Amino acid sequence: RSGTTYTNPPSNPTQGLKRPRNDAGNKVTVVLGAQWGDEGKGKVVDLLATESDLVCRCQGGNNAGHTVVVEGKEYDFHLLPSGIINPKSICVIGNGVVIHLPGLFEEAENNEKKGLKGWEKRLIVSDRAHLVFDFHQVVDGIQETQRQATEGKIIGTTKKGIGPTYASKASRIGLRVCDLLGDFKEFSTKFKNLVEQYQSMYSSLTVDTESQLKKLKEYGERLRPMVRDGVYYMYEALHGPPKKILVEGANAALLDIDFGTYPFVTSSNCTVGGACTGLGIPPLNIGEVYGVSKAYTTRVGIGAFPTEQLNATGELLQTRGHEVGVTAGRKRRCGWLDLVILRYAHMINGFTAIALTKLDILDVLDEIKVGMAYKINGKRIPHFPADMELLHKVEVEYETFPGWKSDTSAARKWNDLPQKAQNYIRFVESHIGVPIKWVGVGKSRECMIQMF
Repeated sequence: RSGTTYTNPPSNPTQGLKRPRNDAGNKVTVVLGAQWGDEGKGKVVDLLATESDLVCRCQGGNNAGHTVVVEGKEYDFHLLPSGIINPKSICVIGNGVVIHLPGLFEEAENNEKKGLKGWEKRLIVSDRAHLVFDFHQVVDGIQETQRQATEGKIIGTTKKGIGPTYASKASRIGLRVCDLLGDFKEFSTKFKNLVEQYQSMYSSLTVDTESQLKKLKEYGERLRPMVRDGVYYMYEALHGPPKKILVEGANAALLDIDFGTYPFVTSSNCTVGGACTGLGIPPLNIGEVYGVSKAYTTRVGIGAFPTEQLNATGELLQTRGHEVGVTAGRKRRCGWLDLVILRYAHMINGFTAIALTKLDILDVLDEIKVGMAYKINGKRIPHFPADMELLHKVEVEYETFPGWKSDTSAARKWNDLPQKAQNYIRFVESHIGVPIKWVGVGKSRECMIQMF
């Protein structure tokens, strides 16, 4: 108020930091899926993680599936940030992530057998992250069975309990890491109440509460050394000495709860806003935003897919691309690259560059098509439809390219690529309006051609 004089100024968490008030701090690089997931984000993150101090997950849970190949060894990550392979990186699981503790420790142990070392010393977990319980996973399965029975169709979830956990969070009955590490007696009461609420909704749900609590207490103690106040931790990382900070998105733009092909989506914001809300990062600190897209399109589960090829081409892409989901082992549906989707993803995320992966899968094709626009009743529509019934009805306008019919898997620089492959890449780049920074031609780290 005017006229009020403070003899003791209000306490300030930034006191002692010698920096001008308008200093934004370190910038954060964000890697996001630009299609329906499975674009090869893990590989792009792995590439950037080799020079990152901090690699963070901001949303989703162990429904994500990121494969990284290093020195011939294939690592699969579901909950751990892919950057955990880099012994110099600290990895952060943010407040926006939902954590299944048995899944976290099992995943770490599986990767330890392949050579992952010292991960516990390099993992930070936000105390505000919500917990996925075993019964959430059971409920996920029950809900899919009910959908099948009532609507004759399922969403195609990974049954990892992600949706039910975010539902608990939104209903304000969820439990967080800070609850587990606080007064365990109080946590036990809340846990029992939560179980009862779910049992009142799902009569077939049985939970051995005491056994679950015993295990959770053990997991909690194992987790305790890794837990921090996530907001304060990120604030210090942003405003301390210069640091390279990387945020690894899970899922993808078309699976976003708000912007995806609803209801066949995930339960979190996997677009750029999720990096801010899932880690406590101000928008001012977002720097580069990299979108990852395959050189064609894939989708897991059901839902509209305008450029899908239910023919020999689709089968070829599926076989050559080994298109099987990392988390659920389901075959992926395959089709031509869809520029309507990529432009839509760019509208929301504001990509500063794109990584185009799996170009080599197209090597054997005589001709390659690219989806340019959607038409309804012969008229082009300028937007990506929200209504899935409408999306099922769109007719795709294609541009056709001659195939390059040669092996690109050994290419390591731009000039190694055939002219026809270069033309395809430049066409895609110009029609999305975003530069392509990387082109992927194989599984391992070395197979990423960096353009600039």
